Amino acid sequence: MELTLTLNGCTYKTDTEKALSLAIPLVFDGAQPNHFGAPIAHAETLEADGFVGDTRRGGSCNVSRLTLVPHCNGTHTESVSHIVDELLPVGEILSPPLLPCIVVSVTPETLASCSEHYKPNPEGRDLVVSGRRLAEALSQQPAANHCAAIVIRTLPNSEEKCRRAYAEGQPPVFFSSEAMELLLTFEHLLVDFPSIDKMYDEGALDNHHSFWRIDAGSHSLGAQARTQCTVTEMVFVPDHVPDGLYLLNLQVPAFRSDAAPSRPVLMPLEEIE
Repeated sequence: MELTLTLNGCTYKTDTEKALSLAIPLVFDGAQPNHFGAPIAHAETLEADGFVGDTRRGGSCNVSRLTLVPHCNGTHTESVSHIVDELLPVGEILSPPLLPCIVVSVTPETLASCSEHYKPNPEGRDLVVSGRRLAEALSQQPAANHCAAIVIRTLPNSEEKCRRAYAEGQPPVFFSSEAMELLLTFEHLLVDFPSIDKMYDEGALDNHHSFWRIDAGSHSLGAQARTQCTVTEMVFVPDHVPDGLYLLNLQVPAFRSDAAPSRPVLMPLEEIE
C-alpha cells in the first residue's frame, strides 16, 4: 500500500511493503542481548491439572509461561514512570500511529577525546555519543527539525548487538550531557544500546531525568515533566537502512507498567517533486 503525506510543506510517499522492524527478535533461553546481569528471558511449558501445553509432549496446544525483564532482555520502550513514583503506563501513552522520524548514525568517542561532560561519575575512558558528533549528524538531516522521533545507530554496527551481554567488562555506550541537550527537541528517542545513561552511575540516571524533565534526584512528576515522551532502547538498525527521513510506527503492548517489549517499525519516505 502506498501512502502520500505532507510534512513541512513538502509532499512525500511511502510504501508500507517496505516497512522494517527495528526490534531484536527475542529468542527465549537462547542467544539474546542482556543488560546489567539480569536473568535471561525464559520460556517454560504450562502444566496444570494434567494439562501439558506442548504438542510435542502430547498436549492439545502450545501454551508457555514467559519470564523476562523488559529493561534488560531486548528491545523495549519506557515511559517517565521508569524514574518516578506515579504510574503512567507505557502502553497507554497515546501518540499518532505514524510519526515523522529521522535516522542518524554516530561514531562514539571517549569523554576525554571530546572534552564533554556527564554526571555523577565521569571517566575519561567512558565511550559516549558526544554532542559534537551528534550535531554533525543532525546537520546533514535538515528534516530532523520537523521530526517527533529520532533513531540513533552507533558505529561500527555489528549484528553482535543482537546478542551482546553488556556487563562491567563490556559496558555500553551512553550519551554525554551535551548530546542529551540536543535530543530534547524530540518526543520519542530510540537507541541501539541498552541505556541512555552510564551503566554504573550511582543510580542518578541523569540523562533520563533530563529527557523527561524531572528534577535531579526527584521521583515525582513536576509541572514541566514531558509525560508524552518515550525512550526505546536496544533496537537494531541494519546497515542497509540509510540515514534519513522515515515514518515510525512504535508498537507497544497495553502493559500497565513503566516499560514493555516493543516493536518499532520504520517506513522510508521519498520526497515527491
